[in-house]
Formats: sequence, structure tokens, C-alpha cells
Amino acid sequence: MELKATSMGKRLAQHPYNRVRLLAAGVEVSGDRHEYLIPFNQLMDITCKRGMVWGELEFQLPEDKVVRLHGTEWQETQRFFHFLQQAWQQWSQEMSDVSAEVLTALEQEILTFTQQDRWLKRSELSTVKESIRRQFSALPLPLARLETFDNCRALWRFCQQWLEQGETAIRQRNREWTTKVIKEYHDFFSTIETTPLNLSQSEAVVNGEDALLVLAGAGSGKTSVLVARAGWLLKRKLAQPDQILLLAFGRQAADEMNERIQARLGESAIQARTFHALAMHIIREGSNKQPVISKLESDSKVRRQLLIETWREQCNSKKAQASGWRQWLQDEMEWDVAEGAFWQDDKLAQRLASRLERWLGLMRMHGGAQAVMIDDVPEALRENFSKRIKLMAPLLKAWKSALKEEGAVDFSGLIHQAIAILDKGRFISPWKDILVDEFQDISPQRAALLTALRKQNKRTSLFAVGDDWQAIYRFSGAEMSLTTAFHHYFGEGDRCVLDTTYRFNDRIGEIANRFVQQNPHQLRKPLNSLSKGNKKSVTLLPQDQLEPLLNKLSGYAKPHERVLLLARYHHLRPEILEKAKTRWPKLQIDFMTIHASKGQQADFVIVLGLHEGRDGFPAQTRESIVEEGLLPQPEDFPDAEERRLAYVAITRARQQVWMMFDKEQPSVFVEHFRELGVPQSRKA
Repeated sequence: MELKATSMGKRLAQHPYNRVRLLAAGVEVSGDRHEYLIPFNQLMDITCKRGMVWGELEFQLPEDKVVRLHGTEWQETQRFFHFLQQAWQQWSQEMSDVSAEVLTALEQEILTFTQQDRWLKRSELSTVKESIRRQFSALPLPLARLETFDNCRALWRFCQQWLEQGETAIRQRNREWTTKVIKEYHDFFSTIETTPLNLSQSEAVVNGEDALLVLAGAGSGKTSVLVARAGWLLKRKLAQPDQILLLAFGRQAADEMNERIQARLGESAIQARTFHALAMHIIREGSNKQPVISKLESDSKVRRQLLIETWREQCNSKKAQASGWRQWLQDEMEWDVAEGAFWQDDKLAQRLASRLERWLGLMRMHGGAQAVMIDDVPEALRENFSKRIKLMAPLLKAWKSALKEEGAVDFSGLIHQAIAILDKGRFISPWKDILVDEFQDISPQRAALLTALRKQNKRTSLFAVGDDWQAIYRFSGAEMSLTTAFHHYFGEGDRCVLDTTYRFNDRIGEIANRFVQQNPHQLRKPLNSLSKGNKKSVTLLPQDQLEPLLNKLSGYAKPHERVLLLARYHHLRPEILEKAKTRWPKLQIDFMTIHASKGQQADFVIVLGLHEGRDGFPAQTRESIVEEGLLPQPEDFPDAEERRLAYVAITRARQQVWMMFDKEQPSVFVEHFRELGVPQSRKA
């Protein structure tokens, strides 16, 4: 069937199209020089209009495109439109049945996915969305028309909602599933640890994302969550014991974790390891060689002797080296350096030894060649950094020679070798679930090992427990942004917060939380206390009141209650502690540095050394250009890491904290705490 414009209509309309022909499943609109084929599956609507003289047909296409035919005789136009409309609607009805069938199958696929008795991962949502898009593209009807068919409307809306709001839908569905499963497994969550897990702990345990960051504030039960997570994986048969890898940063922490897992789960096949033990396992399995750890790593005397002897030899034999080292120590480090053969000065050499260890350790951790190290630092540092690295080069060479002669490897070398074996596919990772404790302490090198493991086994999920508020090891290479920007580095997933502390009262919590969160780079999170404190739970006290304070504590502290004295440095240990055992025999007193106190707790905490200047707290920045170049960039906020250190110190206490300050030269932190409402007492 065909409709043509009249001769007069054709002449007056001056339009490219003057006739239309009905095809089997479409129309062909044409003119003297133009032809346009419109299949029914591209046709959104047809409109018939009457002009002053002639008729007009309008064909609406996707993306608001319109094709018009003018100048046709009106009655002929009506008749053609009637037949066309009938043919198009009949075709559309048939196609709606086909579409409904496809959409029904798609709805069932989505429902089957959502009705599984497990956590639904965000990565799986991508697969669902791709399936929806693929099925939509195969439908015979334009998507915008599905709304107009009763047999398609509800199905289309359901599928479209998952496509547009899938993230919201999957979050809601996972919330409902989490509530159901925590209730269903009430006995498990009540008995897996010595005290029942709270709601936020339980929610973290059942969260099944590929990459999950669990922010665990001080005293919020992170070890309980790690143990319960391992137990949950076994309980739900999500992993076999040998498919679960627990990682800790120190041997002692790994041993404690193993004891806890054995006690709570009765499972010896799950073994917590250090990153170095993991690297040794990978090397042993991937190369059939047993790595030997160099004595340089365990014997500080041998290590320092090698470095100092090499340094002295370089200064003694090469004037340029001696001149370079003099400039470095005098100008940058601001040390007093004697005239002449300064390298023979034993006191200077001993002072330098610890710095040489740290600088060399950072170079080994980087692992790249000199040129790569230099290229990796910001341009503003590059010239001076290059000079320092060249001065360190002979020490690095001597270190590598000593390792070779010993047939051994250092700790950094272990990690680098393990990553290389994984990248070459010489070790097949058996682990489906990697659980990491104290994640805020992770370095780029250890993060690279985790990434290599997960790249090697795509099904591996990462369950990271840590607290960016307690990130205090930047000096040893830890990079806080690996926690604060977790998903940027480890892929899409989720974040949970353990929101209840079982250690300190609400007053200690209020002061500590507000103080650390003054740094905008810290992640915002709630941390609620179960016990109530009072205004005096945190107090500023002059440092000359230490002895009266201990006298007072000896009067009311119970024998089992611990008093913990904390300072920024070892050498700030008060002399008064020498007589503590006889002076206060029933007072349980311990002293340690704040760094060493991580993981500790006490009823009463006394923070020492809040003074300005040398050995002050916050510590003055004393990084050399080597550290500036090789350590992670610090946040742009004054005393950021020192604030976190103060947070760690304060949150060791269960009941009460005293912060001892110098009245003549008080630390800047003293004023910050006053502004937060911490009272200052003149006497203990």
C-alpha cells in the first residue's frame, strides 16, 4: 500500500519526501532524491494531521528525530494511516509478547540472584547490569515503548530499576539479609568470643564484599572480629581452613592470633603469619629454595659495624665523599662536625649509625635502581636527594655484597622476591580469603604483595581491619592513604565501622575523638563508650606533680589495676621509677614509649613530656631529604602523626588520663586540649 503527495502538494510543500509505502514490518518514505526506511522496531509513534488543504503524516523515531510527509490528499492520508496504524499495532502486540517473555526470564534471573542466602557483592552487580543491558539490546521493541504495554510495564520497570538504582537496591537487600542471618545465627555470634559480638561487629563479620575495610577504633574488639570472621567462613562453608590467610605485622601478634583461633575455633590449619613469613612460604614453594634471613637483620651490632666501617672507608679514601658527608651532616642535619677526619669520631659515628640503618632500609624497601629512586621523588627535592643517594650508594653496594657472601636475603628482599614469583605465576595462591590485622600500618611494598596475591587468584577477597586514627608508623614506611583511600588501591567493596569501645569511658572518648578529628584527613567515624566518665577523666597536670600523683594513686588504685606511664622517647623514663617498687610496693606501674604501647591498656595512664623544644611532644620534624623522598608524603596538617600518637596514648586508659606538661615551655597540644575543655589542675 502506498500514499503519494498530490502534484500541487508536492510542488508547494518543497519537501524531500513525497510518498510513503507500507512494507512487511516497516515503512519506506521517499522523494525524488531521498529515500528513508523506517523499520517498525525503530518507530516510536505515528501522527496523522490535517493542514489547511492537505494531510500530513509524522513518524517519530528514537532520540526525538522526526520524519514528515506533506501534501497528501486528506482522505487518502486518513485511509493510509488507518491501515498503517493497524499493521504497526498488530506487529507491536506480537513483539510485546516476545519482549514480555525476555523480560520475564530477566526478572527471574535477577530474583534468583537476589534470593540467594548469602551476601551479594558489588562486583556481581556489574555482571547483573551487563546482563540487563545485553537483554534490553536484544528486545524487538524500542525500550521507551515498553511502558505502553500491560504485559511489559511492570517487568520493564523492575529491570530498569535494577539498572538505574542497583547500588541502592543491593544495599537494601544486603541490609535485610544481614538482619535475618544475624538473628538466625544468634548462637554463633553469642559464643564465638568470650563475650557476645555487638551489632556492628556482627555486621562486619558477615559482610562478603571483595574488598572490605573494617575501621576498628581503639578498644572496639578488632581481634574478636578477625577471629569471628574466620569462624564465619568455616561455619558457612565459604572457605576451607587452608584457604584462609591471616596476616599480622609482628611475630608476637601472629602468635597471639593463632592462640586465640585455636582456643575459640579449635582450628590449627588456619595459621596467622607475618608478611615476612608469608613471603618466605611463597619463595620456598615457588622456587624450591629455602630463603635464609641475613644475620644483618637480627644482629644490630653486626649491622651497624658494616655500615660504619663502609662509611669510614668511603670518607677516608675519597675526598669528594668526605666533603659530601660533611655538608650533609653540618648543613642539613645541623650536627657539630669536627675539623679533619671527622669520620673517626666514635660518638658521631654511633649517632649516625641509626640514621644509616633507617636510610638504607628505606632504599631497600623501595627496591628500585638509583635512577628510579631519584625519578620518583618530587622535582623540588630531586637535586639534593640525588646527592644524598649517591653518598649512600657505596653502603647499599656493601650491604648487597654482604648478603651475597652470606647467601642470604634481607626482609625487603624477601617481599620483592615473593612479588616477582607471584608475577611470574610460579606460585599458585590457594587463599580465597585474606584477613589483615592493623591495616593502618601497611607499607606500599606489603600492599604490592597483597595486590600480587589477589591478581594471581581473582577470587581472593580482602578483609582489612585497622584504624587510620592510630596510624603512627610512617617513619618505617607505613602509608596511611592505603587505608583512607582503601578502595582506590584495592578495588570496589565496602566499609564497616566498629562503633563501640569496651575500653575507655565516654569522657576519654570525647576528648580523644575530637582531638584526632581536628585533622580533616582522618576518616570520620563514631566511637561510643559503654561507661560514663567525668570532667576529671582527662586532666592536664604540671610535670612536677608526678610524684604527688603516684602517691595519690597508691592510696586508691586497687592491686590488680595497672598504672601506665607513657613518653615519646625511652630516655624520658622518670628517675622516680627506680624507687617505685619500694616506695609504692602495691602499685602496679609500667613505663613504655607511646609507640610500644600500641595494643596495650591500663586503668590509669600518665602521659609524660608535653613540652616544646628538643625531645618535645609533638616531636620536631627531623627528617633528612632521604626520608622526605622515600617515605610516603605526610598530610598537609600540622603535627598530623604526632596527633595520632597522642590519641593512641590517651586511649590506652580505661578510667583516667593525666597529661603532664612543662609550665615554662608547654607543648602546643596543651592549648589544644584546653580548647577542648580539658581541665588543668595545679596539684595532683
